[in-house]
Amino acid sequence: MIDWTSSMNQTFEYYIVDPSTWKDKNRVKNVRSCSISRETDSDTLGSATFDVVESLGECYIRTYLIATQDKETAKIPLGTHIVQTPSKSFDGKLSTTSLDAFTPLIELKENRPSLGYFIAKNSNIMDMGYRLCVENMRAPVVKTPSSLTLNSDFVSNTDDTWITFISDLIANAKYSLALDEMGRVLFSPIQELDSLQPVWTYNDDNSSILLPEISMNHDLYGMPNVVEVIYSDGYGSRYAKAVNDDPNSPLSTINRGRVITQRITNPSFTGIPTDKQLEEYAEQSLKEFSSVEYTISYSHGYCPVRVGDCVRLNYKRAGFTNIKAKVISQNIKCESGVTVSERAIFTRRLWG
Repeated sequence: MIDWTSSMNQTFEYYIVDPSTWKDKNRVKNVRSCSISRETDSDTLGSATFDVVESLGECYIRTYLIATQDKETAKIPLGTHIVQTPSKSFDGKLSTTSLDAFTPLIELKENRPSLGYFIAKNSNIMDMGYRLCVENMRAPVVKTPSSLTLNSDFVSNTDDTWITFISDLIANAKYSLALDEMGRVLFSPIQELDSLQPVWTYNDDNSSILLPEISMNHDLYGMPNVVEVIYSDGYGSRYAKAVNDDPNSPLSTINRGRVITQRITNPSFTGIPTDKQLEEYAEQSLKEFSSVEYTISYSHGYCPVRVGDCVRLNYKRAGFTNIKAKVISQNIKCESGVTVSERAIFTRRLWG
């Protein structure tokens, strides 16, 4: 097994993929460089660019990292992308063609459901999500069993593509679309960060693959320190209020020196709430509004961490200790050293 914290020899191989079998067909030997991006906030979950000596036409390319260490060799897939848009450059000696490439999910983005398309009430959500993926793209789809069904007809919008329609559909079962490095479509359960276990720990010790530069940002703008709840019924209205005046909270009225109010006029209750329930609702709402999301940006040598994974950061020199974060993006440079630029998020409750 490869020890990713120790030195090794790293090269890359590229293969054209047969879309009918989804297996490697021909090796491509004229790729000069490649960069792969994985993004959770991209509808197709990423992209890639390839610099090649000659244009390949439209085809799927699979990228492998070949790692050799102590006479052991591992062939690790990094991504499967369809190349489409060429552009050319010439440096005086050699002509290079740059190819923009997209994940297999692009095929779900290129076409739309027919007007008025719908899935009937009581249909199995994940069975329909699987079927629609299989019918509208060539990549293999891994089926996820589930017994959850629709409570009402699920109707497409006029601006829906298949990717938005399927994504919205499976969200009803708390799943989202995902990809593995072979380009297979997966259905990933939507989970809170607290429920995830770290698959990798980034340290700053002597065997660290973490590069020295690291940054973190967060935005406190508009986060309230007062929540007002107004409940109205046929007999009038009632009011509850929660205030963050904790001197230990950076959001409090004391530390910010001003009041920032969030008003809720349509609280969700089953039945008619009591005054105490209104007060508890205001208190809980203020706690939820007081959770801030932090984004950490850092780089490291390649290791088997994917977008969506949970990692632990122990970078004591930068003041980060035992931080559990979820990876939301990666950019992989397919060159010597294989630097991975990564972003991850975590939340902290600043009151309550």
